[in-house]
Amino acid sequence: MSINDKKEMLTNNPPIRIESLEKGFGEYPILRDIDLTVEWGELLVVFGANGSGKTTLLKLLSTQYRPDKGEIWIGGIPRSKNTLNIRKIIGVVGHQPMLYEDLTCQENLRFFGQMHQVTCLSQRIDHVLSGIDLEGQRYQKVRTLSHGMQKRLSIGRAILHDPPILLMDEPESGLDQDPLEGMSALVRWRSNCDRTIVMTTHNVDFGLSWAKEVAVLSEGRIVYKAHRKDINEAAFKESYLRWKKVAG
Repeated sequence: MSINDKKEMLTNNPPIRIESLEKGFGEYPILRDIDLTVEWGELLVVFGANGSGKTTLLKLLSTQYRPDKGEIWIGGIPRSKNTLNIRKIIGVVGHQPMLYEDLTCQENLRFFGQMHQVTCLSQRIDHVLSGIDLEGQRYQKVRTLSHGMQKRLSIGRAILHDPPILLMDEPESGLDQDPLEGMSALVRWRSNCDRTIVMTTHNVDFGLSWAKEVAVLSEGRIVYKAHRKDINEAAFKESYLRWKKVAG
């Protein structure tokens, strides 16, 4: 199924909508009163210090966590009612690569491709391995790869089924080359299509180089949201340092 076929199934709903979201662990609140809408074609970069709730937010969007309050819609699908269909239309790049260490790169992609019922799977695997610069490691077991290669393979796994929505938690972390070069496959993947990406990072230079929209999480709340084209980089960096100090 093509990206356009998948999006047609999602009608005219925004890819991500969040209302009054709250999440905590025990008595410790992590996210509080989050309202957020992301439109098709956006690349939203969510900045925040360690412990600000970035990873929790992405785990809620990817259905790994349940919210305490509020609701999430992914492509118009309520997270509380249909997590299976949501997982079909998202790709996830987390801190852990979510790969089988004793399988080769090709075997990992074939396993996940079969799970997602990817058509023309062999050709798709070839295309993805080429895009993430791992053709030479096709038959190499994952446990023998560098951390950066594993991260690139995890990006390949996430986009293998051509999802219209991609969630990435600090994807630049651990790449064993320039982060922009290491993620060049994503540049090609989202070109000329209305795919939506939500990415978290605390690296301001990296995040601003990618963003079309920017949000900042501080003390469990979204304290800032703007289009990248409207941001003065120097002023944003100064404000971000203040938000990080408040969070610390």
